[in-house]
Amino acid sequence: MTRPIRVVVTGAAGQVGVDLVDTLRASYPPGCDPHFQPDAKPIGDEEFAVVALTREELDVTNRDVVRRAIEATRPDVIVHLAAYTQVDRAESDRDACFAVNAQGTETLSLAAHDVGAHLITISTDYVFDGTKGDAYVENDETHPLNVYGASKRAGELLCASDDTIMRSSWVMGVRGTSVVHVIASRAAKGETVRFVDDQIGTVTLASDMARALVTLVRERPGGTWHVANTGTTSWFEVARYVGTLFGRDDDFATPIRTDELVPAPAAQRPARSDLATSKWSDKWVALPDWREGVARLVTARRELGAS
Repeated sequence: MTRPIRVVVTGAAGQVGVDLVDTLRASYPPGCDPHFQPDAKPIGDEEFAVVALTREELDVTNRDVVRRAIEATRPDVIVHLAAYTQVDRAESDRDACFAVNAQGTETLSLAAHDVGAHLITISTDYVFDGTKGDAYVENDETHPLNVYGASKRAGELLCASDDTIMRSSWVMGVRGTSVVHVIASRAAKGETVRFVDDQIGTVTLASDMARALVTLVRERPGGTWHVANTGTTSWFEVARYVGTLFGRDDDFATPIRTDELVPAPAAQRPARSDLATSKWSDKWVALPDWREGVARLVTARRELGAS
């Protein structure tokens, strides 16, 4: 009998981490599409042996701790989800942000190669400046506008050439904190929202991203891959769509410009950073349309009793 693939997941308590751990264990996370199998292979009950490490259990900024943990577990694959994701706070907390997103990623890459494991790490659309005028492909020139994006780009450059880098964007899950939960809560309470319509990007549902990560764990392709749900949108369009799911009228969401936000965000965001995912869809099945994914998220949220 073939032994299970040993997988270490860092940041396992995050919104993608909890969905990935469930998925690797052949359990359907809330809000997932059980029929979405980008590699056309169902997940076996004992296909993976998962070591799920939370931020408290593994400090990725401590090289000795990381090295000992990886030597003790000796995984086949490490999925590195631990990250500093507070985009605005990072502007005044640069050292801490780089320690996690850049040096932490390098530490995991080195530790992986010391034991013959394959590293899969997560990056972001914020490595781009949004001036291209079209969706970004994997080999487009990067030019981060903020500290968070710069730290993730530094992490990419510190990876080994055969590591796998998944760039995602606008990640939202049923569990954890995301903008969609705020929108849904206000829609349910009869309140209104104001969202920017001049920031364009691609939505990534955590459960769909988790299933895509399973494919990368199996295939270990190396290189950079853009992974997001199908379709380009704005934050205003996301808000308006969530409103329709609650039966709200057109007056639920009001479009505003980024320069109208009060208080003004500390970090500059790219105006258009949607990710082209044709490299992924040419090899595997594309992720579902973002509206279908958001509808699943809202339905699951209701089923879990969220207010």
